[in-house]
Amino acid sequence: MMRLSIRICEPCDSAGPVMGVMAPKVSTSHLWHDIYPHAFATNRSAQLAHSHTLGCMAPSQREPKVVVLGGGSWGTTVASICARRGPTLQWVRSEETANDINEKHRNTKYLGNEVELSPTLEATTDFSEAAECADVVVMGVPSHGFRGVLEHLAKELRPWVPVVSLVKGLEQGTNSRMSQIVNEVLPGHPAGILAGPNIAREVAEGYAAAAVLAMPDQSLAANLGNLFRTKRFRTYTTDDVVGVEMAGALKNVYAIAVGMGYSLGIGENTRAMVIARALREMSKLGEAMGGHRDTFAGLAGMGDLIVTCTSQRSRNRHVGEQLGSGKSIEEIISSMNQVAEGVKAASVIMEFAEKYGISMPIAREVDAVVNHGSTVEQAYRGLAAEKPGHEVHGSGF
Repeated sequence: MMRLSIRICEPCDSAGPVMGVMAPKVSTSHLWHDIYPHAFATNRSAQLAHSHTLGCMAPSQREPKVVVLGGGSWGTTVASICARRGPTLQWVRSEETANDINEKHRNTKYLGNEVELSPTLEATTDFSEAAECADVVVMGVPSHGFRGVLEHLAKELRPWVPVVSLVKGLEQGTNSRMSQIVNEVLPGHPAGILAGPNIAREVAEGYAAAAVLAMPDQSLAANLGNLFRTKRFRTYTTDDVVGVEMAGALKNVYAIAVGMGYSLGIGENTRAMVIARALREMSKLGEAMGGHRDTFAGLAGMGDLIVTCTSQRSRNRHVGEQLGSGKSIEEIISSMNQVAEGVKAASVIMEFAEKYGISMPIAREVDAVVNHGSTVEQAYRGLAAEKPGHEVHGSGF
């Protein structure tokens, strides 16, 4: 059997030839007018009233500066994409990581030594420096630290600056989505999320991929989308913030379920069944919370679910496999250098299921294993005991 492998090697528009065609860097200076239209008021008093947005230089004279907060694999990958499009600064906690990015164009800790980042990407450990120069903020910190970073940001950030989350999780304790936290801590700042089937290492290596940027204002989303878009990274837009955020949080829980199945040696048909039924559970809850059904059939839903359940680089699938090998959840988490959001989301999802009166058997079994001492074998026996009913309207597995 012949195997056909297609790889697009350069992760940016400007880094080199694509299929023999040199791709020039695309200027994003025109985006400034669209992101901050009030900054071009002809009335002098109006200009002065919005001088907080302009900084030291008129926006028409420079490109918008993207600030990415967080030094993990996905935050760094997105920062590198943005740096190909315009000025980008990444805030990281570690001086070692900042030096690695600035001097070697690498984030060795999270992306290995082989992935070369955009040479124009700059990094800093100075939070104030990052916050004060931001025209667009991209939040790449985990859900458990999201609010704290925003509260710090609120003291430094100019009004009206858009905030785009990369987080596919929910806040424990409040059950809040990330955009809800932005609206609470930074009222008046447009909030959205960028999500999709995006294994960070693959995107960083230049393989073709896509994501969807969800924001309530579609005009703003369309213009911000250009900051994340290259010939190999397609960025779509939607106004369904709820649906995209819930899809991102839910798929992590189901990836743990599929990972548990891998450890048990289940067949491909069984895996496909679990993924398909997981998508139905996701859609039911997402719609009940105000999301759109079509979102769950798209990149943030089905697309991200498939890759997170099947990729060997998936952190949440890894958690499920390790649970199946007999390790405790505490052992697994302590051995990982990045967060598996599905672990924290499992209990939150069950609270939502109870609130909206929705049966979610797969999520129930994952929560039982992660939080209540059940075994992987018991989880799959529990699913097998569910009586099948109507595929769309039934409540069982």
